[in-house]
Amino acid sequence: MQRASTNMLGNATRPTPRRRSGAESRPRAAEHTAPPDMVLFAAVAALVAIGLVMIYSASSATAYASFRDTGYYVKRQFVWLVVGLIAAFVAYRCDYHKLKAAAPFGVGIAFVLLLAVLIPHVGLIAGGSRRWIGAGPFQFQPSELAKLAIVVFMAAKLSSLGENVRSLSRGVVPALFVAVILAGLIVKEPDMGTASLLMFTTFGMLFIAGARIEHLLMSGLAMLPVVAVAVLHSTYQRARIFAFIDPWKDAQNTGFHIVQSLLALGSGGVLGLGLGASRQKFFYLPEQYTDFIFAIIGEELGLLGALSVIVLFLIFAFRAVRIAIAAPDRFGMLLVLGCTFMIVIQAFINIGVVTSSWPVTGVPLPFISSGGTSLVVSLVAVALIINVGRHRAVR
Repeated sequence: MQRASTNMLGNATRPTPRRRSGAESRPRAAEHTAPPDMVLFAAVAALVAIGLVMIYSASSATAYASFRDTGYYVKRQFVWLVVGLIAAFVAYRCDYHKLKAAAPFGVGIAFVLLLAVLIPHVGLIAGGSRRWIGAGPFQFQPSELAKLAIVVFMAAKLSSLGENVRSLSRGVVPALFVAVILAGLIVKEPDMGTASLLMFTTFGMLFIAGARIEHLLMSGLAMLPVVAVAVLHSTYQRARIFAFIDPWKDAQNTGFHIVQSLLALGSGGVLGLGLGASRQKFFYLPEQYTDFIFAIIGEELGLLGALSVIVLFLIFAFRAVRIAIAAPDRFGMLLVLGCTFMIVIQAFINIGVVTSSWPVTGVPLPFISSGGTSLVVSLVAVALIINVGRHRAVR
Protein backbone atom coordinates (compact mmCIF):
# COMPACT_ATOMS: atom_id res chain seq x y z
CA MET A 1 0.00 0.00 0.00
CA GLN A 2 1.43 3.34 -1.03
CA ARG A 3 2.19 5.69 1.86
CA ALA A 4 0.26 8.97 2.01
CA SER A 5 3.46 10.96 2.41
CA THR A 6 4.63 10.02 -1.09
CA ASN A 7 1.66 11.86 -2.59
CA MET A 8 2.41 15.29 -1.13
CA LEU A 9 4.56 16.28 -4.13
CA GLY A 10 2.54 14.41 -6.74
CA ASN A 11 0.77 17.41 -8.26
CA ALA A 12 2.55 16.96 -11.63
CA THR A 13 1.28 13.41 -12.19
CA ARG A 14 -2.30 13.70 -10.99
CA PRO A 15 -4.99 16.36 -10.39
CA THR A 16 -4.29 18.69 -7.50
CA PRO A 17 -5.27 16.76 -4.36
CA ARG A 18 -7.23 18.22 -1.53
CA ARG A 19 -5.07 18.68 1.57
CA ARG A 20 -5.98 15.95 3.98
CA SER A 21 -6.26 16.54 7.68
CA GLY A 22 -7.00 14.81 10.96
CA ALA A 23 -6.72 11.07 11.13
CA GLU A 24 -6.45 10.79 7.31
CA SER A 25 -3.01 12.46 7.28
CA ARG A 26 -1.46 10.49 10.13
CA PRO A 27 1.49 8.37 8.99
CA ARG A 28 1.77 4.76 10.04
CA ALA A 29 4.69 5.61 12.30
CA ALA A 30 2.28 7.54 14.49
CA GLU A 31 0.63 4.27 15.54
CA HIS A 32 3.64 3.70 17.82
CA THR A 33 3.46 6.41 20.45
CA ALA A 34 6.62 8.24 21.41
CA PRO A 35 7.56 8.93 25.02
CA PRO A 36 6.42 12.29 26.46
CA ASP A 37 8.81 15.21 26.09
CA MET A 38 10.34 15.19 29.57
CA VAL A 39 12.28 18.42 29.01
CA LEU A 40 9.05 20.30 28.32
CA PHE A 41 7.40 18.56 31.25
CA ALA A 42 10.28 19.51 33.56
CA ALA A 43 10.18 23.16 32.45
CA VAL A 44 6.45 23.39 33.21
CA ALA A 45 6.87 21.56 36.54
CA ALA A 46 9.61 24.03 37.52
CA LEU A 47 7.38 26.99 36.64
CA VAL A 48 4.49 25.58 38.69
CA ALA A 49 6.80 24.94 41.65
CA ILE A 50 8.18 28.48 41.44
CA GLY A 51 4.60 29.71 41.32
CA LEU A 52 3.57 27.94 44.51
CA VAL A 53 6.62 29.21 46.40
CA MET A 54 6.25 32.77 45.16
CA ILE A 55 2.49 32.90 45.73
CA TYR A 56 3.09 31.98 49.35
CA SER A 57 5.83 34.58 49.71
CA ALA A 58 4.06 37.37 47.82
CA SER A 59 0.63 36.86 49.39
CA SER A 60 1.57 36.06 52.98
CA ALA A 61 1.12 39.60 54.32
CA THR A 62 -2.20 40.15 52.55
CA ALA A 63 -3.45 36.69 53.49
CA TYR A 64 -2.64 37.21 57.16
CA ALA A 65 -4.24 40.66 57.21
CA SER A 66 -7.43 39.38 55.57
CA PHE A 67 -7.75 35.80 56.84
CA ARG A 68 -5.19 35.41 59.66
CA ASP A 69 -3.64 32.64 57.55
CA THR A 70 -0.41 33.34 55.67
CA GLY A 71 -0.97 30.29 53.47
CA TYR A 72 -4.54 31.09 52.44
CA TYR A 73 -3.83 31.90 48.80
CA VAL A 74 -1.26 29.18 48.22
CA LYS A 75 -3.69 26.61 49.64
CA ARG A 76 -6.32 27.75 47.15
CA GLN A 77 -3.76 27.57 44.36
CA PHE A 78 -2.82 24.04 45.39
CA VAL A 79 -6.48 22.96 45.20
CA TRP A 80 -6.70 24.40 41.68
CA LEU A 81 -3.44 22.65 40.83
CA VAL A 82 -5.00 19.31 41.74
CA VAL A 83 -8.03 20.14 39.57
CA GLY A 84 -5.71 21.21 36.75
CA LEU A 85 -3.66 18.03 36.94
CA ILE A 86 -6.81 15.89 36.74
CA ALA A 87 -8.06 17.87 33.74
CA ALA A 88 -4.60 17.70 32.15
CA PHE A 89 -4.45 13.93 32.58
CA VAL A 90 -7.80 13.58 30.80
CA ALA A 91 -6.57 15.85 27.98
CA TYR A 92 -3.34 13.86 27.76
CA ARG A 93 -5.08 10.49 27.49
CA CYS A 94 -7.80 11.46 25.03
CA ASP A 95 -7.53 11.07 21.25
CA TYR A 96 -6.82 14.67 20.31
CA HIS A 97 -8.28 14.13 16.83
CA LYS A 98 -11.75 13.99 18.40
CA LEU A 99 -11.33 17.63 19.41
CA LYS A 100 -11.64 18.61 15.77
CA ALA A 101 -15.30 17.62 15.63
CA ALA A 102 -15.95 19.09 19.09
CA ALA A 103 -14.32 22.46 18.31
CA PRO A 104 -17.55 24.30 17.28
CA PHE A 105 -19.28 23.12 20.45
CA GLY A 106 -16.37 24.42 22.54
CA VAL A 107 -16.65 27.85 20.94
CA GLY A 108 -20.42 27.79 21.45
CA ILE A 109 -20.03 27.01 25.15
CA ALA A 110 -17.45 29.79 25.50
CA PHE A 111 -19.84 32.21 23.77
CA VAL A 112 -22.70 31.34 26.14
CA LEU A 113 -20.49 31.67 29.22
CA LEU A 114 -19.13 35.02 28.08
CA LEU A 115 -22.69 36.26 27.58
CA ALA A 116 -23.63 34.97 31.04
CA VAL A 117 -20.78 36.96 32.60
CA LEU A 118 -22.36 40.19 31.37
CA ILE A 119 -25.72 39.42 33.01
CA PRO A 120 -26.19 41.25 36.35
CA HIS A 121 -26.26 38.95 39.39
CA VAL A 122 -24.72 36.16 37.29
CA GLY A 123 -21.34 37.61 36.46
CA LEU A 124 -19.30 38.54 39.54
CA ILE A 125 -17.65 41.97 39.79
CA ALA A 126 -14.17 42.42 41.21
CA GLY A 127 -11.72 45.25 40.63
CA GLY A 128 -14.24 47.12 38.50
CA SER A 129 -14.63 44.27 35.99
CA ARG A 130 -17.30 41.60 35.58
CA ARG A 131 -15.18 38.57 34.67
CA TRP A 132 -16.16 35.68 36.93
CA ILE A 133 -18.95 33.16 37.31
CA GLY A 134 -19.51 31.00 40.35
CA ALA A 135 -20.19 31.21 44.05
CA GLY A 136 -18.04 31.21 47.17
CA PRO A 137 -14.56 29.82 46.66
CA PHE A 138 -15.50 28.19 43.33
CA GLN A 139 -15.24 30.96 40.76
CA PHE A 140 -13.84 30.77 37.26
CA GLN A 141 -13.18 33.09 34.33
CA PRO A 142 -14.95 32.15 31.08
CA SER A 143 -12.48 34.34 29.18
CA GLU A 144 -9.71 31.87 30.09
CA LEU A 145 -11.79 29.00 28.70
CA ALA A 146 -12.47 31.08 25.58
CA LYS A 147 -8.73 31.29 24.85
CA LEU A 148 -8.39 27.51 24.73
CA ALA A 149 -11.67 27.14 22.83
CA ILE A 150 -10.49 29.51 20.09
CA VAL A 151 -7.17 27.66 19.79
CA VAL A 152 -8.92 24.32 19.23
CA PHE A 153 -11.44 25.92 16.86
CA MET A 154 -8.76 27.67 14.80
CA ALA A 155 -6.68 24.50 14.60
CA ALA A 156 -9.71 22.55 13.36
CA LYS A 157 -10.87 25.17 10.87
CA LEU A 158 -7.48 26.07 9.45
CA SER A 159 -6.48 22.42 9.05
CA SER A 160 -9.68 21.86 7.04
CA LEU A 161 -9.30 24.93 4.84
CA GLY A 162 -6.18 23.75 3.08
CA GLU A 163 -5.12 26.25 0.40
CA ASN A 164 -8.27 28.29 1.02
CA VAL A 165 -6.49 29.82 4.00
CA ARG A 166 -4.75 32.05 1.46
CA SER A 167 -8.12 33.49 0.46
CA LEU A 168 -9.36 36.57 2.28
CA SER A 169 -13.07 35.82 1.86
CA ARG A 170 -12.97 32.02 2.27
CA GLY A 171 -10.17 31.75 4.81
CA VAL A 172 -9.08 34.74 6.86
CA VAL A 173 -12.37 36.59 7.33
CA PRO A 174 -14.50 33.59 8.45
CA ALA A 175 -11.80 32.51 10.91
CA LEU A 176 -11.34 36.01 12.30
CA PHE A 177 -15.09 36.54 12.61
CA VAL A 178 -15.42 33.93 15.36
CA ALA A 179 -12.38 35.28 17.23
CA VAL A 180 -13.64 38.87 16.99
CA ILE A 181 -17.04 37.89 18.44
CA LEU A 182 -15.44 36.26 21.48
CA ALA A 183 -12.91 39.08 21.90
CA GLY A 184 -15.71 41.66 21.70
CA LEU A 185 -17.57 40.01 24.56
CA ILE A 186 -14.36 39.92 26.62
CA VAL A 187 -13.78 43.63 25.96
CA LYS A 188 -17.25 44.32 27.39
CA GLU A 189 -16.25 42.88 30.79
CA PRO A 190 -13.91 44.91 30.40
CA ASP A 191 -10.76 42.85 29.89
CA MET A 192 -8.71 44.33 27.09
CA GLY A 193 -5.67 42.23 27.99
CA THR A 194 -7.30 38.84 27.50
CA ALA A 195 -9.11 40.06 24.39
CA SER A 196 -5.87 41.23 22.82
CA LEU A 197 -4.16 37.96 23.77
CA LEU A 198 -6.94 36.00 22.08
CA MET A 199 -6.51 38.05 18.89
CA PHE A 200 -2.70 37.79 18.93
CA THR A 201 -3.02 34.01 19.19
CA THR A 202 -5.52 33.94 16.33
CA PHE A 203 -3.32 36.03 14.03
CA GLY A 204 -0.32 33.87 14.92
CA MET A 205 -2.18 30.69 14.00
CA LEU A 206 -3.39 32.21 10.73
CA PHE A 207 0.17 33.16 9.84
CA ILE A 208 1.51 29.68 10.60
CA ALA A 209 -1.36 28.09 8.65
CA GLY A 210 -0.25 29.96 5.52
CA ALA A 211 -2.50 33.03 5.37
CA ARG A 212 -1.08 35.79 3.21
CA ILE A 213 0.71 38.53 5.15
CA GLU A 214 -1.07 41.28 3.23
CA HIS A 215 -4.45 39.82 4.25
CA LEU A 216 -3.41 39.74 7.89
CA LEU A 217 -2.13 43.31 7.70
CA MET A 218 -5.35 44.47 6.04
CA SER A 219 -7.44 42.75 8.70
CA GLY A 220 -5.34 44.21 11.51
CA LEU A 221 -5.56 47.72 10.07
CA ALA A 222 -9.33 47.34 9.66
CA MET A 223 -9.64 46.48 13.37
CA LEU A 224 -7.31 49.24 14.54
CA PRO A 225 -9.86 52.11 14.44
CA VAL A 226 -12.35 50.03 16.44
CA VAL A 227 -9.69 49.26 19.05
CA ALA A 228 -8.62 52.91 19.19
CA VAL A 229 -12.20 54.08 19.72
CA ALA A 230 -12.76 51.45 22.44
CA VAL A 231 -9.62 52.53 24.28
CA LEU A 232 -10.17 56.28 23.94
CA HIS A 233 -13.80 56.07 25.05
CA SER A 234 -12.82 54.18 28.20
CA THR A 235 -11.43 56.43 30.91
CA TYR A 236 -9.89 53.38 32.56
CA GLN A 237 -8.07 52.16 29.43
CA ARG A 238 -7.04 55.66 28.39
CA ALA A 239 -5.44 56.25 31.79
CA ARG A 240 -3.46 53.04 31.44
CA ILE A 241 -2.07 54.13 28.08
CA PHE A 242 -1.00 57.51 29.47
CA ALA A 243 0.51 55.80 32.52
CA PHE A 244 2.51 53.53 30.24
CA ILE A 245 3.90 56.52 28.34
CA ASP A 246 5.01 58.30 31.54
CA PRO A 247 4.21 56.44 34.77
CA TRP A 248 6.15 58.92 36.91
CA LYS A 249 3.92 61.81 35.85
CA ASP A 250 1.14 60.49 38.10
CA ALA A 251 3.06 58.07 40.30
CA GLN A 252 0.49 58.11 43.11
CA ASN A 253 -2.51 57.39 40.90
CA THR A 254 -2.58 56.07 37.33
CA GLY A 255 1.10 55.17 37.28
CA PHE A 256 1.14 53.62 40.76
CA HIS A 257 1.24 49.96 39.64
CA ILE A 258 4.13 50.48 37.24
CA VAL A 259 6.17 52.67 39.58
CA GLN A 260 5.88 50.23 42.47
CA SER A 261 6.70 47.34 40.14
CA LEU A 262 9.85 49.08 38.90
CA LEU A 263 10.88 49.86 42.48
CA ALA A 264 10.54 46.18 43.36
CA LEU A 265 12.60 45.06 40.37
CA GLY A 266 15.25 47.71 40.96
CA SER A 267 15.67 46.93 44.65
CA GLY A 268 16.29 43.25 43.89
CA GLY A 269 19.56 43.84 42.07
CA VAL A 270 21.37 40.84 40.63
CA LEU A 271 20.89 38.33 43.45
CA GLY A 272 17.74 39.67 45.12
CA LEU A 273 16.89 40.49 48.71
CA GLY A 274 16.30 36.83 49.54
CA LEU A 275 13.24 34.58 49.41
CA GLY A 276 10.50 36.05 51.59
CA ALA A 277 12.36 39.35 52.09
CA SER A 278 10.27 41.51 49.74
CA ARG A 279 9.29 44.91 51.06
CA GLN A 280 6.90 45.79 48.22
CA LYS A 281 4.54 42.94 49.15
CA PHE A 282 3.66 44.79 52.36
CA PHE A 283 0.77 46.68 50.74
CA TYR A 284 2.90 48.80 48.40
CA LEU A 285 2.63 46.84 45.15
CA PRO A 286 -0.98 46.03 44.15
CA GLU A 287 -1.79 42.57 42.72
CA GLN A 288 1.56 41.36 44.04
CA TYR A 289 0.62 37.68 43.95
CA THR A 290 -1.37 37.77 40.70
CA ASP A 291 -0.59 40.07 37.77
CA PHE A 292 2.59 41.58 39.30
CA ILE A 293 4.12 38.49 40.87
CA PHE A 294 7.08 38.72 38.46
CA ALA A 295 8.09 41.96 40.21
CA ILE A 296 8.26 40.10 43.54
CA ILE A 297 10.36 37.41 41.86
CA GLY A 298 12.75 40.11 40.69
CA GLU A 299 12.82 41.72 44.13
CA GLU A 300 13.41 38.52 46.13
CA LEU A 301 15.40 36.43 43.65
CA GLY A 302 17.02 39.23 41.70
CA LEU A 303 17.93 39.43 38.04
CA LEU A 304 19.11 35.82 38.05
CA GLY A 305 15.77 34.59 39.37
CA ALA A 306 13.82 36.66 36.86
CA LEU A 307 16.00 35.47 33.98
CA SER A 308 15.57 31.87 35.13
CA VAL A 309 11.79 32.21 34.73
CA ILE A 310 12.22 33.68 31.25
CA VAL A 311 14.60 30.88 30.26
CA LEU A 312 12.07 28.27 31.43
CA PHE A 313 9.41 29.81 29.18
CA LEU A 314 11.87 29.84 26.27
CA ILE A 315 12.70 26.16 26.86
CA PHE A 316 8.99 25.40 26.93
CA ALA A 317 8.48 27.27 23.64
CA PHE A 318 11.44 25.58 21.95
CA ARG A 319 10.38 22.07 22.91
CA ALA A 320 6.76 22.76 21.94
CA VAL A 321 7.83 23.98 18.49
CA ARG A 322 9.85 20.78 18.05
CA ILE A 323 6.71 18.79 18.82
CA ALA A 324 4.72 20.87 16.32
CA ILE A 325 7.27 20.26 13.57
CA ALA A 326 7.09 16.51 14.16
CA ALA A 327 3.30 16.42 14.53
CA PRO A 328 1.65 13.63 12.52
CA ASP A 329 -0.96 15.88 10.92
CA ARG A 330 -1.82 19.49 10.23
CA PHE A 331 -4.45 19.69 12.95
CA GLY A 332 -1.97 18.48 15.57
CA MET A 333 0.66 20.94 14.38
CA LEU A 334 -1.72 23.90 14.59
CA LEU A 335 -3.10 22.75 17.94
CA VAL A 336 0.38 22.60 19.45
CA LEU A 337 1.42 25.98 18.07
CA GLY A 338 -1.86 27.58 19.14
CA CYS A 339 -1.45 26.33 22.72
CA THR A 340 2.18 27.49 22.67
CA PHE A 341 1.25 30.95 21.39
CA MET A 342 -1.47 31.25 24.02
CA ILE A 343 0.95 30.56 26.88
CA VAL A 344 4.14 32.21 25.66
CA ILE A 345 2.55 35.41 24.34
CA GLN A 346 0.68 35.80 27.63
CA ALA A 347 3.90 35.25 29.60
CA PHE A 348 5.81 37.92 27.75
CA ILE A 349 2.90 40.39 27.82
CA ASN A 350 2.79 39.95 31.60
CA ILE A 351 6.55 40.41 31.90
CA GLY A 352 6.31 43.40 29.59
CA VAL A 353 3.70 45.01 31.84
CA VAL A 354 5.77 44.42 34.97
CA THR A 355 8.89 45.90 33.35
CA SER A 356 6.95 48.85 31.86
CA SER A 357 7.53 47.57 28.33
CA TRP A 358 3.80 47.05 27.66
CA PRO A 359 0.67 48.94 28.79
CA VAL A 360 -0.88 47.57 31.98
CA THR A 361 -3.25 44.70 31.20
CA GLY A 362 -4.84 42.28 33.61
CA VAL A 363 -3.25 39.05 32.38
CA PRO A 364 -1.55 36.67 34.85
CA LEU A 365 1.84 35.02 34.41
CA PRO A 366 1.06 31.45 33.29
CA PHE A 367 1.76 28.69 35.84
CA ILE A 368 3.05 31.23 38.38
CA SER A 369 0.40 33.85 39.17
CA SER A 370 -2.35 33.05 41.63
CA GLY A 371 -5.48 32.23 39.66
CA GLY A 372 -7.33 28.95 39.36
CA THR A 373 -8.84 29.13 35.89
CA SER A 374 -5.61 30.35 34.33
CA LEU A 375 -3.64 27.50 35.90
CA VAL A 376 -6.14 24.82 34.85
CA VAL A 377 -6.35 26.10 31.25
CA SER A 378 -2.57 26.38 30.97
CA LEU A 379 -2.05 22.83 32.26
CA VAL A 380 -4.66 21.46 29.85
CA ALA A 381 -2.91 23.29 26.99
CA VAL A 382 0.40 21.69 28.00
CA ALA A 383 -1.27 18.27 28.16
CA LEU A 384 -2.59 18.72 24.61
CA ILE A 385 0.91 19.64 23.42
CA ILE A 386 2.40 16.51 25.02
CA ASN A 387 -0.54 14.48 23.70
CA VAL A 388 0.27 15.45 20.12
CA GLY A 389 3.94 14.79 20.84
CA ARG A 390 3.13 11.20 21.83
CA HIS A 391 1.83 10.57 18.32
CA ARG A 392 4.87 11.92 16.50
CA ALA A 393 6.82 9.51 14.32
CA VAL A 394 9.29 7.43 16.37
CA ARG A 395 12.75 7.54 14.84
